[in-house]
Parts: sequence; structure tokens; C-alpha cells
Amino acid sequence: MGLAVLGCVAAVAGGVAFRVHSVSTGPVAVLAEGEVGAVTVEMVLTGDPRVLPGHRGTVRYERVVVEADVERVETSSARFTTVAPVVVFAQGSEWARLLPSQRLRVRGRLAPAEPGDLTAAVLMVRGPPQVLTGPSSVQAVAGVLRAGLREAADVLPPAERGLLPGLVVGDVSRMDEQVKEDFRVAGLSHLTAVSGANLAVVAGAVIALGRVAGVPLGGRAVLAVAAMLAFAVVARPSPSVLRALVMGCVAAVALGTGRSRDGFAALSASVLGLLLFDPALATEYGFTLSVVATGGILVLAPGWRDRLARRMPRWAAEAVAVPVAAQAAVTPLLVLMSGELGLVAVPANLLAGPAVAPATVLGFAATLVAPVSVEAAGWIVRPAGYATGWIITVARHAAGLPAATLPWPGGLAGVALLVVAVVAVRLLSRRAAWRLTACAVAAGLVVSALLVRPFVATWPPPGWLMIACDVGQGDALVVSAGDGEAVVVDTGPDAASVDRCLRALDVTRVPLVILTHPHADHVGGLEGVMRGRAVGAVVVSPGREPAGETARVSAGLARRRVPEWVASRGMAWRAGPALLTVVGPGADAVAAGPGEGSTANNASVVIHVRWPAGSALLSGDVETEAQEALVHAGLPRADVLKVPHHGSARQHPEFLAATGARAALISVGESNDYGHPAPLTVTRLHALGMRVHRTDRSGDLAVTAQDGQLVIVSRGR
Repeated sequence: MGLAVLGCVAAVAGGVAFRVHSVSTGPVAVLAEGEVGAVTVEMVLTGDPRVLPGHRGTVRYERVVVEADVERVETSSARFTTVAPVVVFAQGSEWARLLPSQRLRVRGRLAPAEPGDLTAAVLMVRGPPQVLTGPSSVQAVAGVLRAGLREAADVLPPAERGLLPGLVVGDVSRMDEQVKEDFRVAGLSHLTAVSGANLAVVAGAVIALGRVAGVPLGGRAVLAVAAMLAFAVVARPSPSVLRALVMGCVAAVALGTGRSRDGFAALSASVLGLLLFDPALATEYGFTLSVVATGGILVLAPGWRDRLARRMPRWAAEAVAVPVAAQAAVTPLLVLMSGELGLVAVPANLLAGPAVAPATVLGFAATLVAPVSVEAAGWIVRPAGYATGWIITVARHAAGLPAATLPWPGGLAGVALLVVAVVAVRLLSRRAAWRLTACAVAAGLVVSALLVRPFVATWPPPGWLMIACDVGQGDALVVSAGDGEAVVVDTGPDAASVDRCLRALDVTRVPLVILTHPHADHVGGLEGVMRGRAVGAVVVSPGREPAGETARVSAGLARRRVPEWVASRGMAWRAGPALLTVVGPGADAVAAGPGEGSTANNASVVIHVRWPAGSALLSGDVETEAQEALVHAGLPRADVLKVPHHGSARQHPEFLAATGARAALISVGESNDYGHPAPLTVTRLHALGMRVHRTDRSGDLAVTAQDGQLVIVSRGR
């Protein structure tokens, strides 16, 4: 046994060493280490292009990441023929339509790969790709089927429309960012990664149909394997899908035969074979999680199922034992990775689990039908939408629970502490009296969390008037308009951050949204404000630059049939205890400043908010030129100033002094590379007697009324 183990370790180590040598000594790696300038590359895509949305200050962009094998490299002085894996970074919508196995010619620059990655280099592409060949027949069929599923899913609401392809074939290209975040917190992210669970659902449905049709056991096994192979084709036979196929077959065989010992041996052999085939899997957390989860199901689930079956039906015992065993097995790895301990993962998986199978089976059926009739596939998709809607609801509520994740030491120290905690619980559970005591303490903690929590100091503070949400490098301000209602001024750079802030405030209705100017860090999260909330109207700046972002906002509002109003000086709205008045921009155009985007910044909508206890000035991103114009036009004084442009250096001293503010709020991203807030600006604010509050240091900031005066309360990081 020892020799066998040593032999396996040596084989894997040898494979890894050979792979490291091959990717680090070839011409691509050598060129990446030198300064050779631009190169022309012919390559074959080995993975799916992944579109990663982002923004750079004022501009929104989409970056594409895809794996490929370089086969030819041309520099200004030489030409090489080789085979080397690279990671490609590019921009442009044409990349999203490409399929694995296509051959491309691109021009770009080579850079060294990240340490530890088994790739030869990073290729940063300039311009669109030149397509030399089409995809292989297998990839073409898979592409048609996946596109058919996306088209059929268009009959569903946006959240369900994006999730269903993720559940069925791991296609998360249209998945909502907030849903992704909810899945992560709730421990449901594995549902959108093609895994043995997905394959087992498809195989289980085929086995059930075969049993009804009277097919013998051997025939049902053949049908199950055929179904999983077909599923792998639809999900595209990338290494991750092949890994899931092996894991799914192992789990299905072990579960179907009840021979967990043989299943564990098969799992071990599969892991060894996969590592020999692709040594890069040894560095992937996803591979490790898949292996450990499968091992947990094989080793822990049968015994737990049998114990639970004494107190409940066997099917219910198995439904509980499988996800609990998988979660128990992967928890140490999750602690090692993230430094968090998920407390809602098990119940969330138990609640969401029953909906996964119907969604997957119906989605797979719609995938097969869509190339023949999209309309018929749409009717199949509709009931699948109810299942995905339930999963989204579970994730949303689980992620919103207090202490959904518990901070825990990361790394090996965190794993060791977790082991100690598990051993302590195990020792306490040996005696009936101790078990009862532990259950009573746990029940008391739950009751305290549910009943006592509303009566203790929590977030938001009672009677809050305005919140500056911590959305990173951007602005998102929430003005209370009464119970469950608020006016939102700017929405930050992304939907997830502003939605999370509004959830914490229990805001369900937004009668008015004011977008100070169409820069991505102020309007990028508009979809997050509208997620599950009724929005009355949106006020926009009279400035229409940048045109692309302006058109995107207008198109989104028209699609949702939300009125769009253009701000003008003097417009006013009453929102609960607050009176909001537009004080800028004026009718006269303001000269542009020297910086990029200054034209849009100087056209920012400036809002004066008055409450019985005081007032605030929300100044968008106005720069010195617009600030001077506001002073000359007559600037109303305020107790609180939302400092323009995240505290940049372009602040007019007369403007800052004219506000008469006692407190300054700076909405700014932690460790941003713009130098915001500028030290000069902070110095000027202090010199004027203002107390400076920053979201990068204090998190969300609340404006409240105490003893007839405005007070700033920070949530803290």
C-alpha cells in the first residue's frame, strides 16, 4: 500500500514537473519575459470567453478573459511554431460570440504569467480577432444548443432568465450580479457550476424513465451514461466539464449500488487519472472542492442517512444527509479560502435542493427542443422558471439573514480552530444531558438573534434621515421618505452594492431616483435600485455626455417604462420629512475643466435637502468651474456637505466656505488609484471646521437627528 501511494505521488509530481518545465522554457515564456513589443499570434481557443463587466472611473467597459493554446508567434524579427497555453485578455463584443476550438489570429503584447499558474504567458490583445477557422462540430452543436436555451429563457423575468442556463449548463453569462452575490453568501454557488450533481440529476431522470419503461438495470446504466455524455456535450467538453463528468459518474455508481467503499476507490482512481491528464487541476480550488464534496457524500452520507432514517422517512433522511455531508466536508476548505464560516449554507441547500432537479431536467429538455421550436421550448421553460424563482428567493432571504456568514480566522490557523470546535462539539454530544444543554444554548442564541435583535442598536440607526452607502469608488445616497420609502441620489458603480445597501435599510419603494450625471460610478447600479422595488421616476442631468452611458440609461428606463425627467434649477420634491430642491446646474453652460470627464462633472445635478433639524448639500461631481458658478448664483448653506467628486483636488475654496457645513461626507473607494480624497482637500475641510467622514474608512454613513441637530453615525468596517 505504501509503495502504491508513493508511486502515485511520484507520478503526479513528475507530471507537474514536466508541465512546469514545458510552459516555462518555451519561446512564448521567453518572449513574455523580454520586451519584444507587439507580436502577432495564431491560437486555438480552449475555453469559453468570459465577459467581465467593469468600469474605469467614468467609463464602463467589458473585459474578456479566455484560455487558448498559442501555435504560432511572429515578432518583428522572428517567427516561432510551438504549443503553449496562455490566458488572453481582450475587449470587444465580438469575442463573446466565439466558441472553443476556433482558430484566431490576433495582435497584442505578451506578459509573464502569474506565479503558480501553469500557463506560459498572459496575452493582452489589441483590437478585434481575425477568425481563421470555425468551431469543431461538437462545439458548434453545443453552441447552438446553449444559444437555444438562452433564447427560450427570454420568456422569464431577468433574474430567472440569467440563472436557468447557469443551473443547466453552467452558462452564467447573463446571470445577475446580485443573484451571484446572494448565491455566494448563501452557499449556493455550486449550483451554477457544472458538477456531478447536475449530471446526477439528468442521469437520475433517465434512470427513472427507464424504470417506468421496464428497461433492465444494465440498460438503465447505459442510458444514464449516454445522458451524461450528451449533457457534457451541451455544457461543452472543457476540462472542468470532463472533471464533473467523472465525479458525477463516480457519485452515481456509488449511490446506485450502495457500495461506498468501491465508490471511494473509484473516486481516488479518477482523481489520480485527472491529475495525470491535467496537472493544472492540482492548483484549482474548484477541483479540490469537487473531490472533497464527493468524498464527503461517499463516506459520511450513508451513515448519517441510516441514523436519520430511524426518525424520518428514508427519502427525507437521504435528502438531508447528502447536502449536509457535502457541506461538512468542504467547510474546512472554505475557511482556508475565504476566512468565513457559512451558517446558512446547509439550510439554504436543503430548501433550494428540491427545486434544482425540476429546473435542470426541464431546462435540459428545453435545450434539446429549442433548435426545433423556440416557442415550444419556451413553454417547457416556464415551469422551470418557477423552480429557479424559488431558488433565487431562498438565496435572497438566506443572504439577508443576520450573521449569514461568521467571520473566522483564515488559513491553517482557522482550519485548526475549526477542528478544535468540532472535537469540542463531538465530546459535548456524547452525554444526553450535555446534548440537551447544547441544544438549549443554541435555541437561546437563535431566539436572541430573532427577537432581541430588533430592540438593540443595529443598522440603520433609528430615525435615520440620509445614508451615504459604501459602494466603493462612486456615489449612492439614500434620503428617507417614510416607512419603506426613499429617494436615491446616484446609484454607485454596480447593482450589487447599492441593492445591498437598500436591503439593509428595508427600502422597498423608491418614488424618485436622481442621477447627478451619466458617469459609470454614479449610474452603474441603477438596475440594483430597481430590483424588486417600485420606482416612480428618474431625474437626469441636462448634460448628455458621455453619450454612450446616457443612451444606456435612457434605453433601460424606456424598457422598464419609468419616466425620465431632465433636471432644471428650482425643481423641488417633498419626500417624507425631507424637501429636495435642485440648485444646479443653472441655465448657462459652464466651461469644461482640464480633466477627462469634466464637462459631465460640471453638469452634475446639485441637490439641497432640508429637514426640520438641518440641511445637506449633495453636490455630485461638480468641479471648480461649476462650484464658482454656484457661489455666484447664490448657494444655500447646509449643515452637511457631500464633498464633490470623491474629494478630488479640484475644489474651489470659496465654494467649500460658502456651504457653511459642519460635517463633510466623502464617498470614496478604499485604496483607489485616483488619489481620492486629495490631502489638500481634506486639509481645507478641516481648516473650515468640518469633521470629515469617509466611506472607505467608516463604511456606510448615516445622517440622523438628535436633540434638534444633525449627527453623523458610521456603520464601521
